[in-house]
Amino acid sequence: MFYAAAVVASILALSTGSVDAFHGRAGKIGSRATRMSVEDPWFPSSLTSNVVSLEALGSVYSKATSKAQDFLEADPYYDTSNIPLQLFKAKEPHIGKIISVKRIVGAQATGETCDIIIDHFGKMPYWEGQSYGVIPPGINPKNGKPHTNRLYSIASTRYGDDMKGTTTTLCVRRATYFDPELGRDDPAKKGVCSNFLCDAKPGDDIALTGPAGKVMLMPEKNPNADIIMVATGTGIAPYRAFLRRLFVETTPASQAFKGVAWLFLGVANTDSLLYDEDWQKIKEKFPNNFKLDYALSREQNNKKGGKMYIQDKVEEYADEIFERMEKGAHMYFCGLKGMMPGILEMLEGVCVKKGIEWKAKLSHWKEEGQWHVEVY
Repeated sequence: MFYAAAVVASILALSTGSVDAFHGRAGKIGSRATRMSVEDPWFPSSLTSNVVSLEALGSVYSKATSKAQDFLEADPYYDTSNIPLQLFKAKEPHIGKIISVKRIVGAQATGETCDIIIDHFGKMPYWEGQSYGVIPPGINPKNGKPHTNRLYSIASTRYGDDMKGTTTTLCVRRATYFDPELGRDDPAKKGVCSNFLCDAKPGDDIALTGPAGKVMLMPEKNPNADIIMVATGTGIAPYRAFLRRLFVETTPASQAFKGVAWLFLGVANTDSLLYDEDWQKIKEKFPNNFKLDYALSREQNNKKGGKMYIQDKVEEYADEIFERMEKGAHMYFCGLKGMMPGILEMLEGVCVKKGIEWKAKLSHWKEEGQWHVEVY
C-alpha cells in the first residue's frame, strides 16, 4: 500500500511540475579534538538569494492545506512492515534539487543554522524519524576519493513542508573549527557537508542516499502513548516532523492522537531557538496535548547555580517523567551524546527512591520499545 501510494505521488508530482515553494542535524562526523565554533555574526548578503518569498510560500501552503494529508499512509497507518529503507545507496544516489536555504536563528545565536528544503520529486519517500544521507561534491583530500555521505535527521513529515509528498527538509548547523594555535577558524577543517548545504542555492543538485533508520519512529500503534522528546540544537529535526504530523497536518495520526507530546530543547540562548514560532502556535492551540520546556545555557541557571543544560531541565521533572514512562510513554533523545549521562543518572535516582532496580527498569523500557536514542 505504501509504495503504491508513493508511486501515485510521483506521477502526480511529474504531471504538475516541480515545487515552487519553500527542516538533520549537523553531520554526525567531524573533529572532536578541536573546539567547534561557527561563522558568526551572520552576513545577510550571503543568503538573500537563497530564500523564497513569504508570499509564494503562503500561496502554496494555503493550497496544500485545503485537503487532508493521507495519500502516503500505510494500511493501517501505523503499520511499519513496508517502511522505506535504503532506496538509494552511495554508488547510485538520488539527485534532488535545492529549493531553498534559510537561516533560522537570530543575530546573537552561537552559530548559523539553516532550514534547507530539497525536492526529491516524489521518488525518495520517507517516514518521520528517518534520515537522509547527503554526499557533498568534490574529493576528500585525505584519500583522493569522493566524499562519503553524511546522515541528517529529516525535519519534515513524509508530506514535506509543501504537503505534496515531493520534498524533504533538513535542519543543518554550519560547522567551522576554531584552531587555538591560529587563534581563528581554520577553513581547512570546516565541515564539508554542512557548509555545502548552508551555501547551496535554489536549483543546485544534491546527491541523496537512504532513507535510513527505524530507531526514531513514532509509536503510532498506541495513540494514547505520551511522547517525550529531548533535543540539543539541530537534534530538534525529527521532533519537528513528529509535531507537524500530530498537530499541524490532517493525518490519521493527528486525528487519533490522545496522548501528550512533551518537547525539551537545549540551546545556548534565545536567539538560538529553533522553530520557536511553530511550537508556540501548537502550544496555544493544543494546551492539553503539548508541553514545551527550554534549557538556555547562557541565560538560565540550574538549581545548583550553574548553567542550565538540557539534562538539568529534564531533571526538574524527574518524577513526572518516570511516572509517564511507567504508563507506557516513549522517550526520545536526539543531539549531543553529552546529555545522556546526566539524564540516565537522574532516572536512576528516581528508581533508587522507589526501591526499583535501575538496570532492569531501563532494559524493560528498551524491550518494550519505549527508549529511542540517536545521539552523536
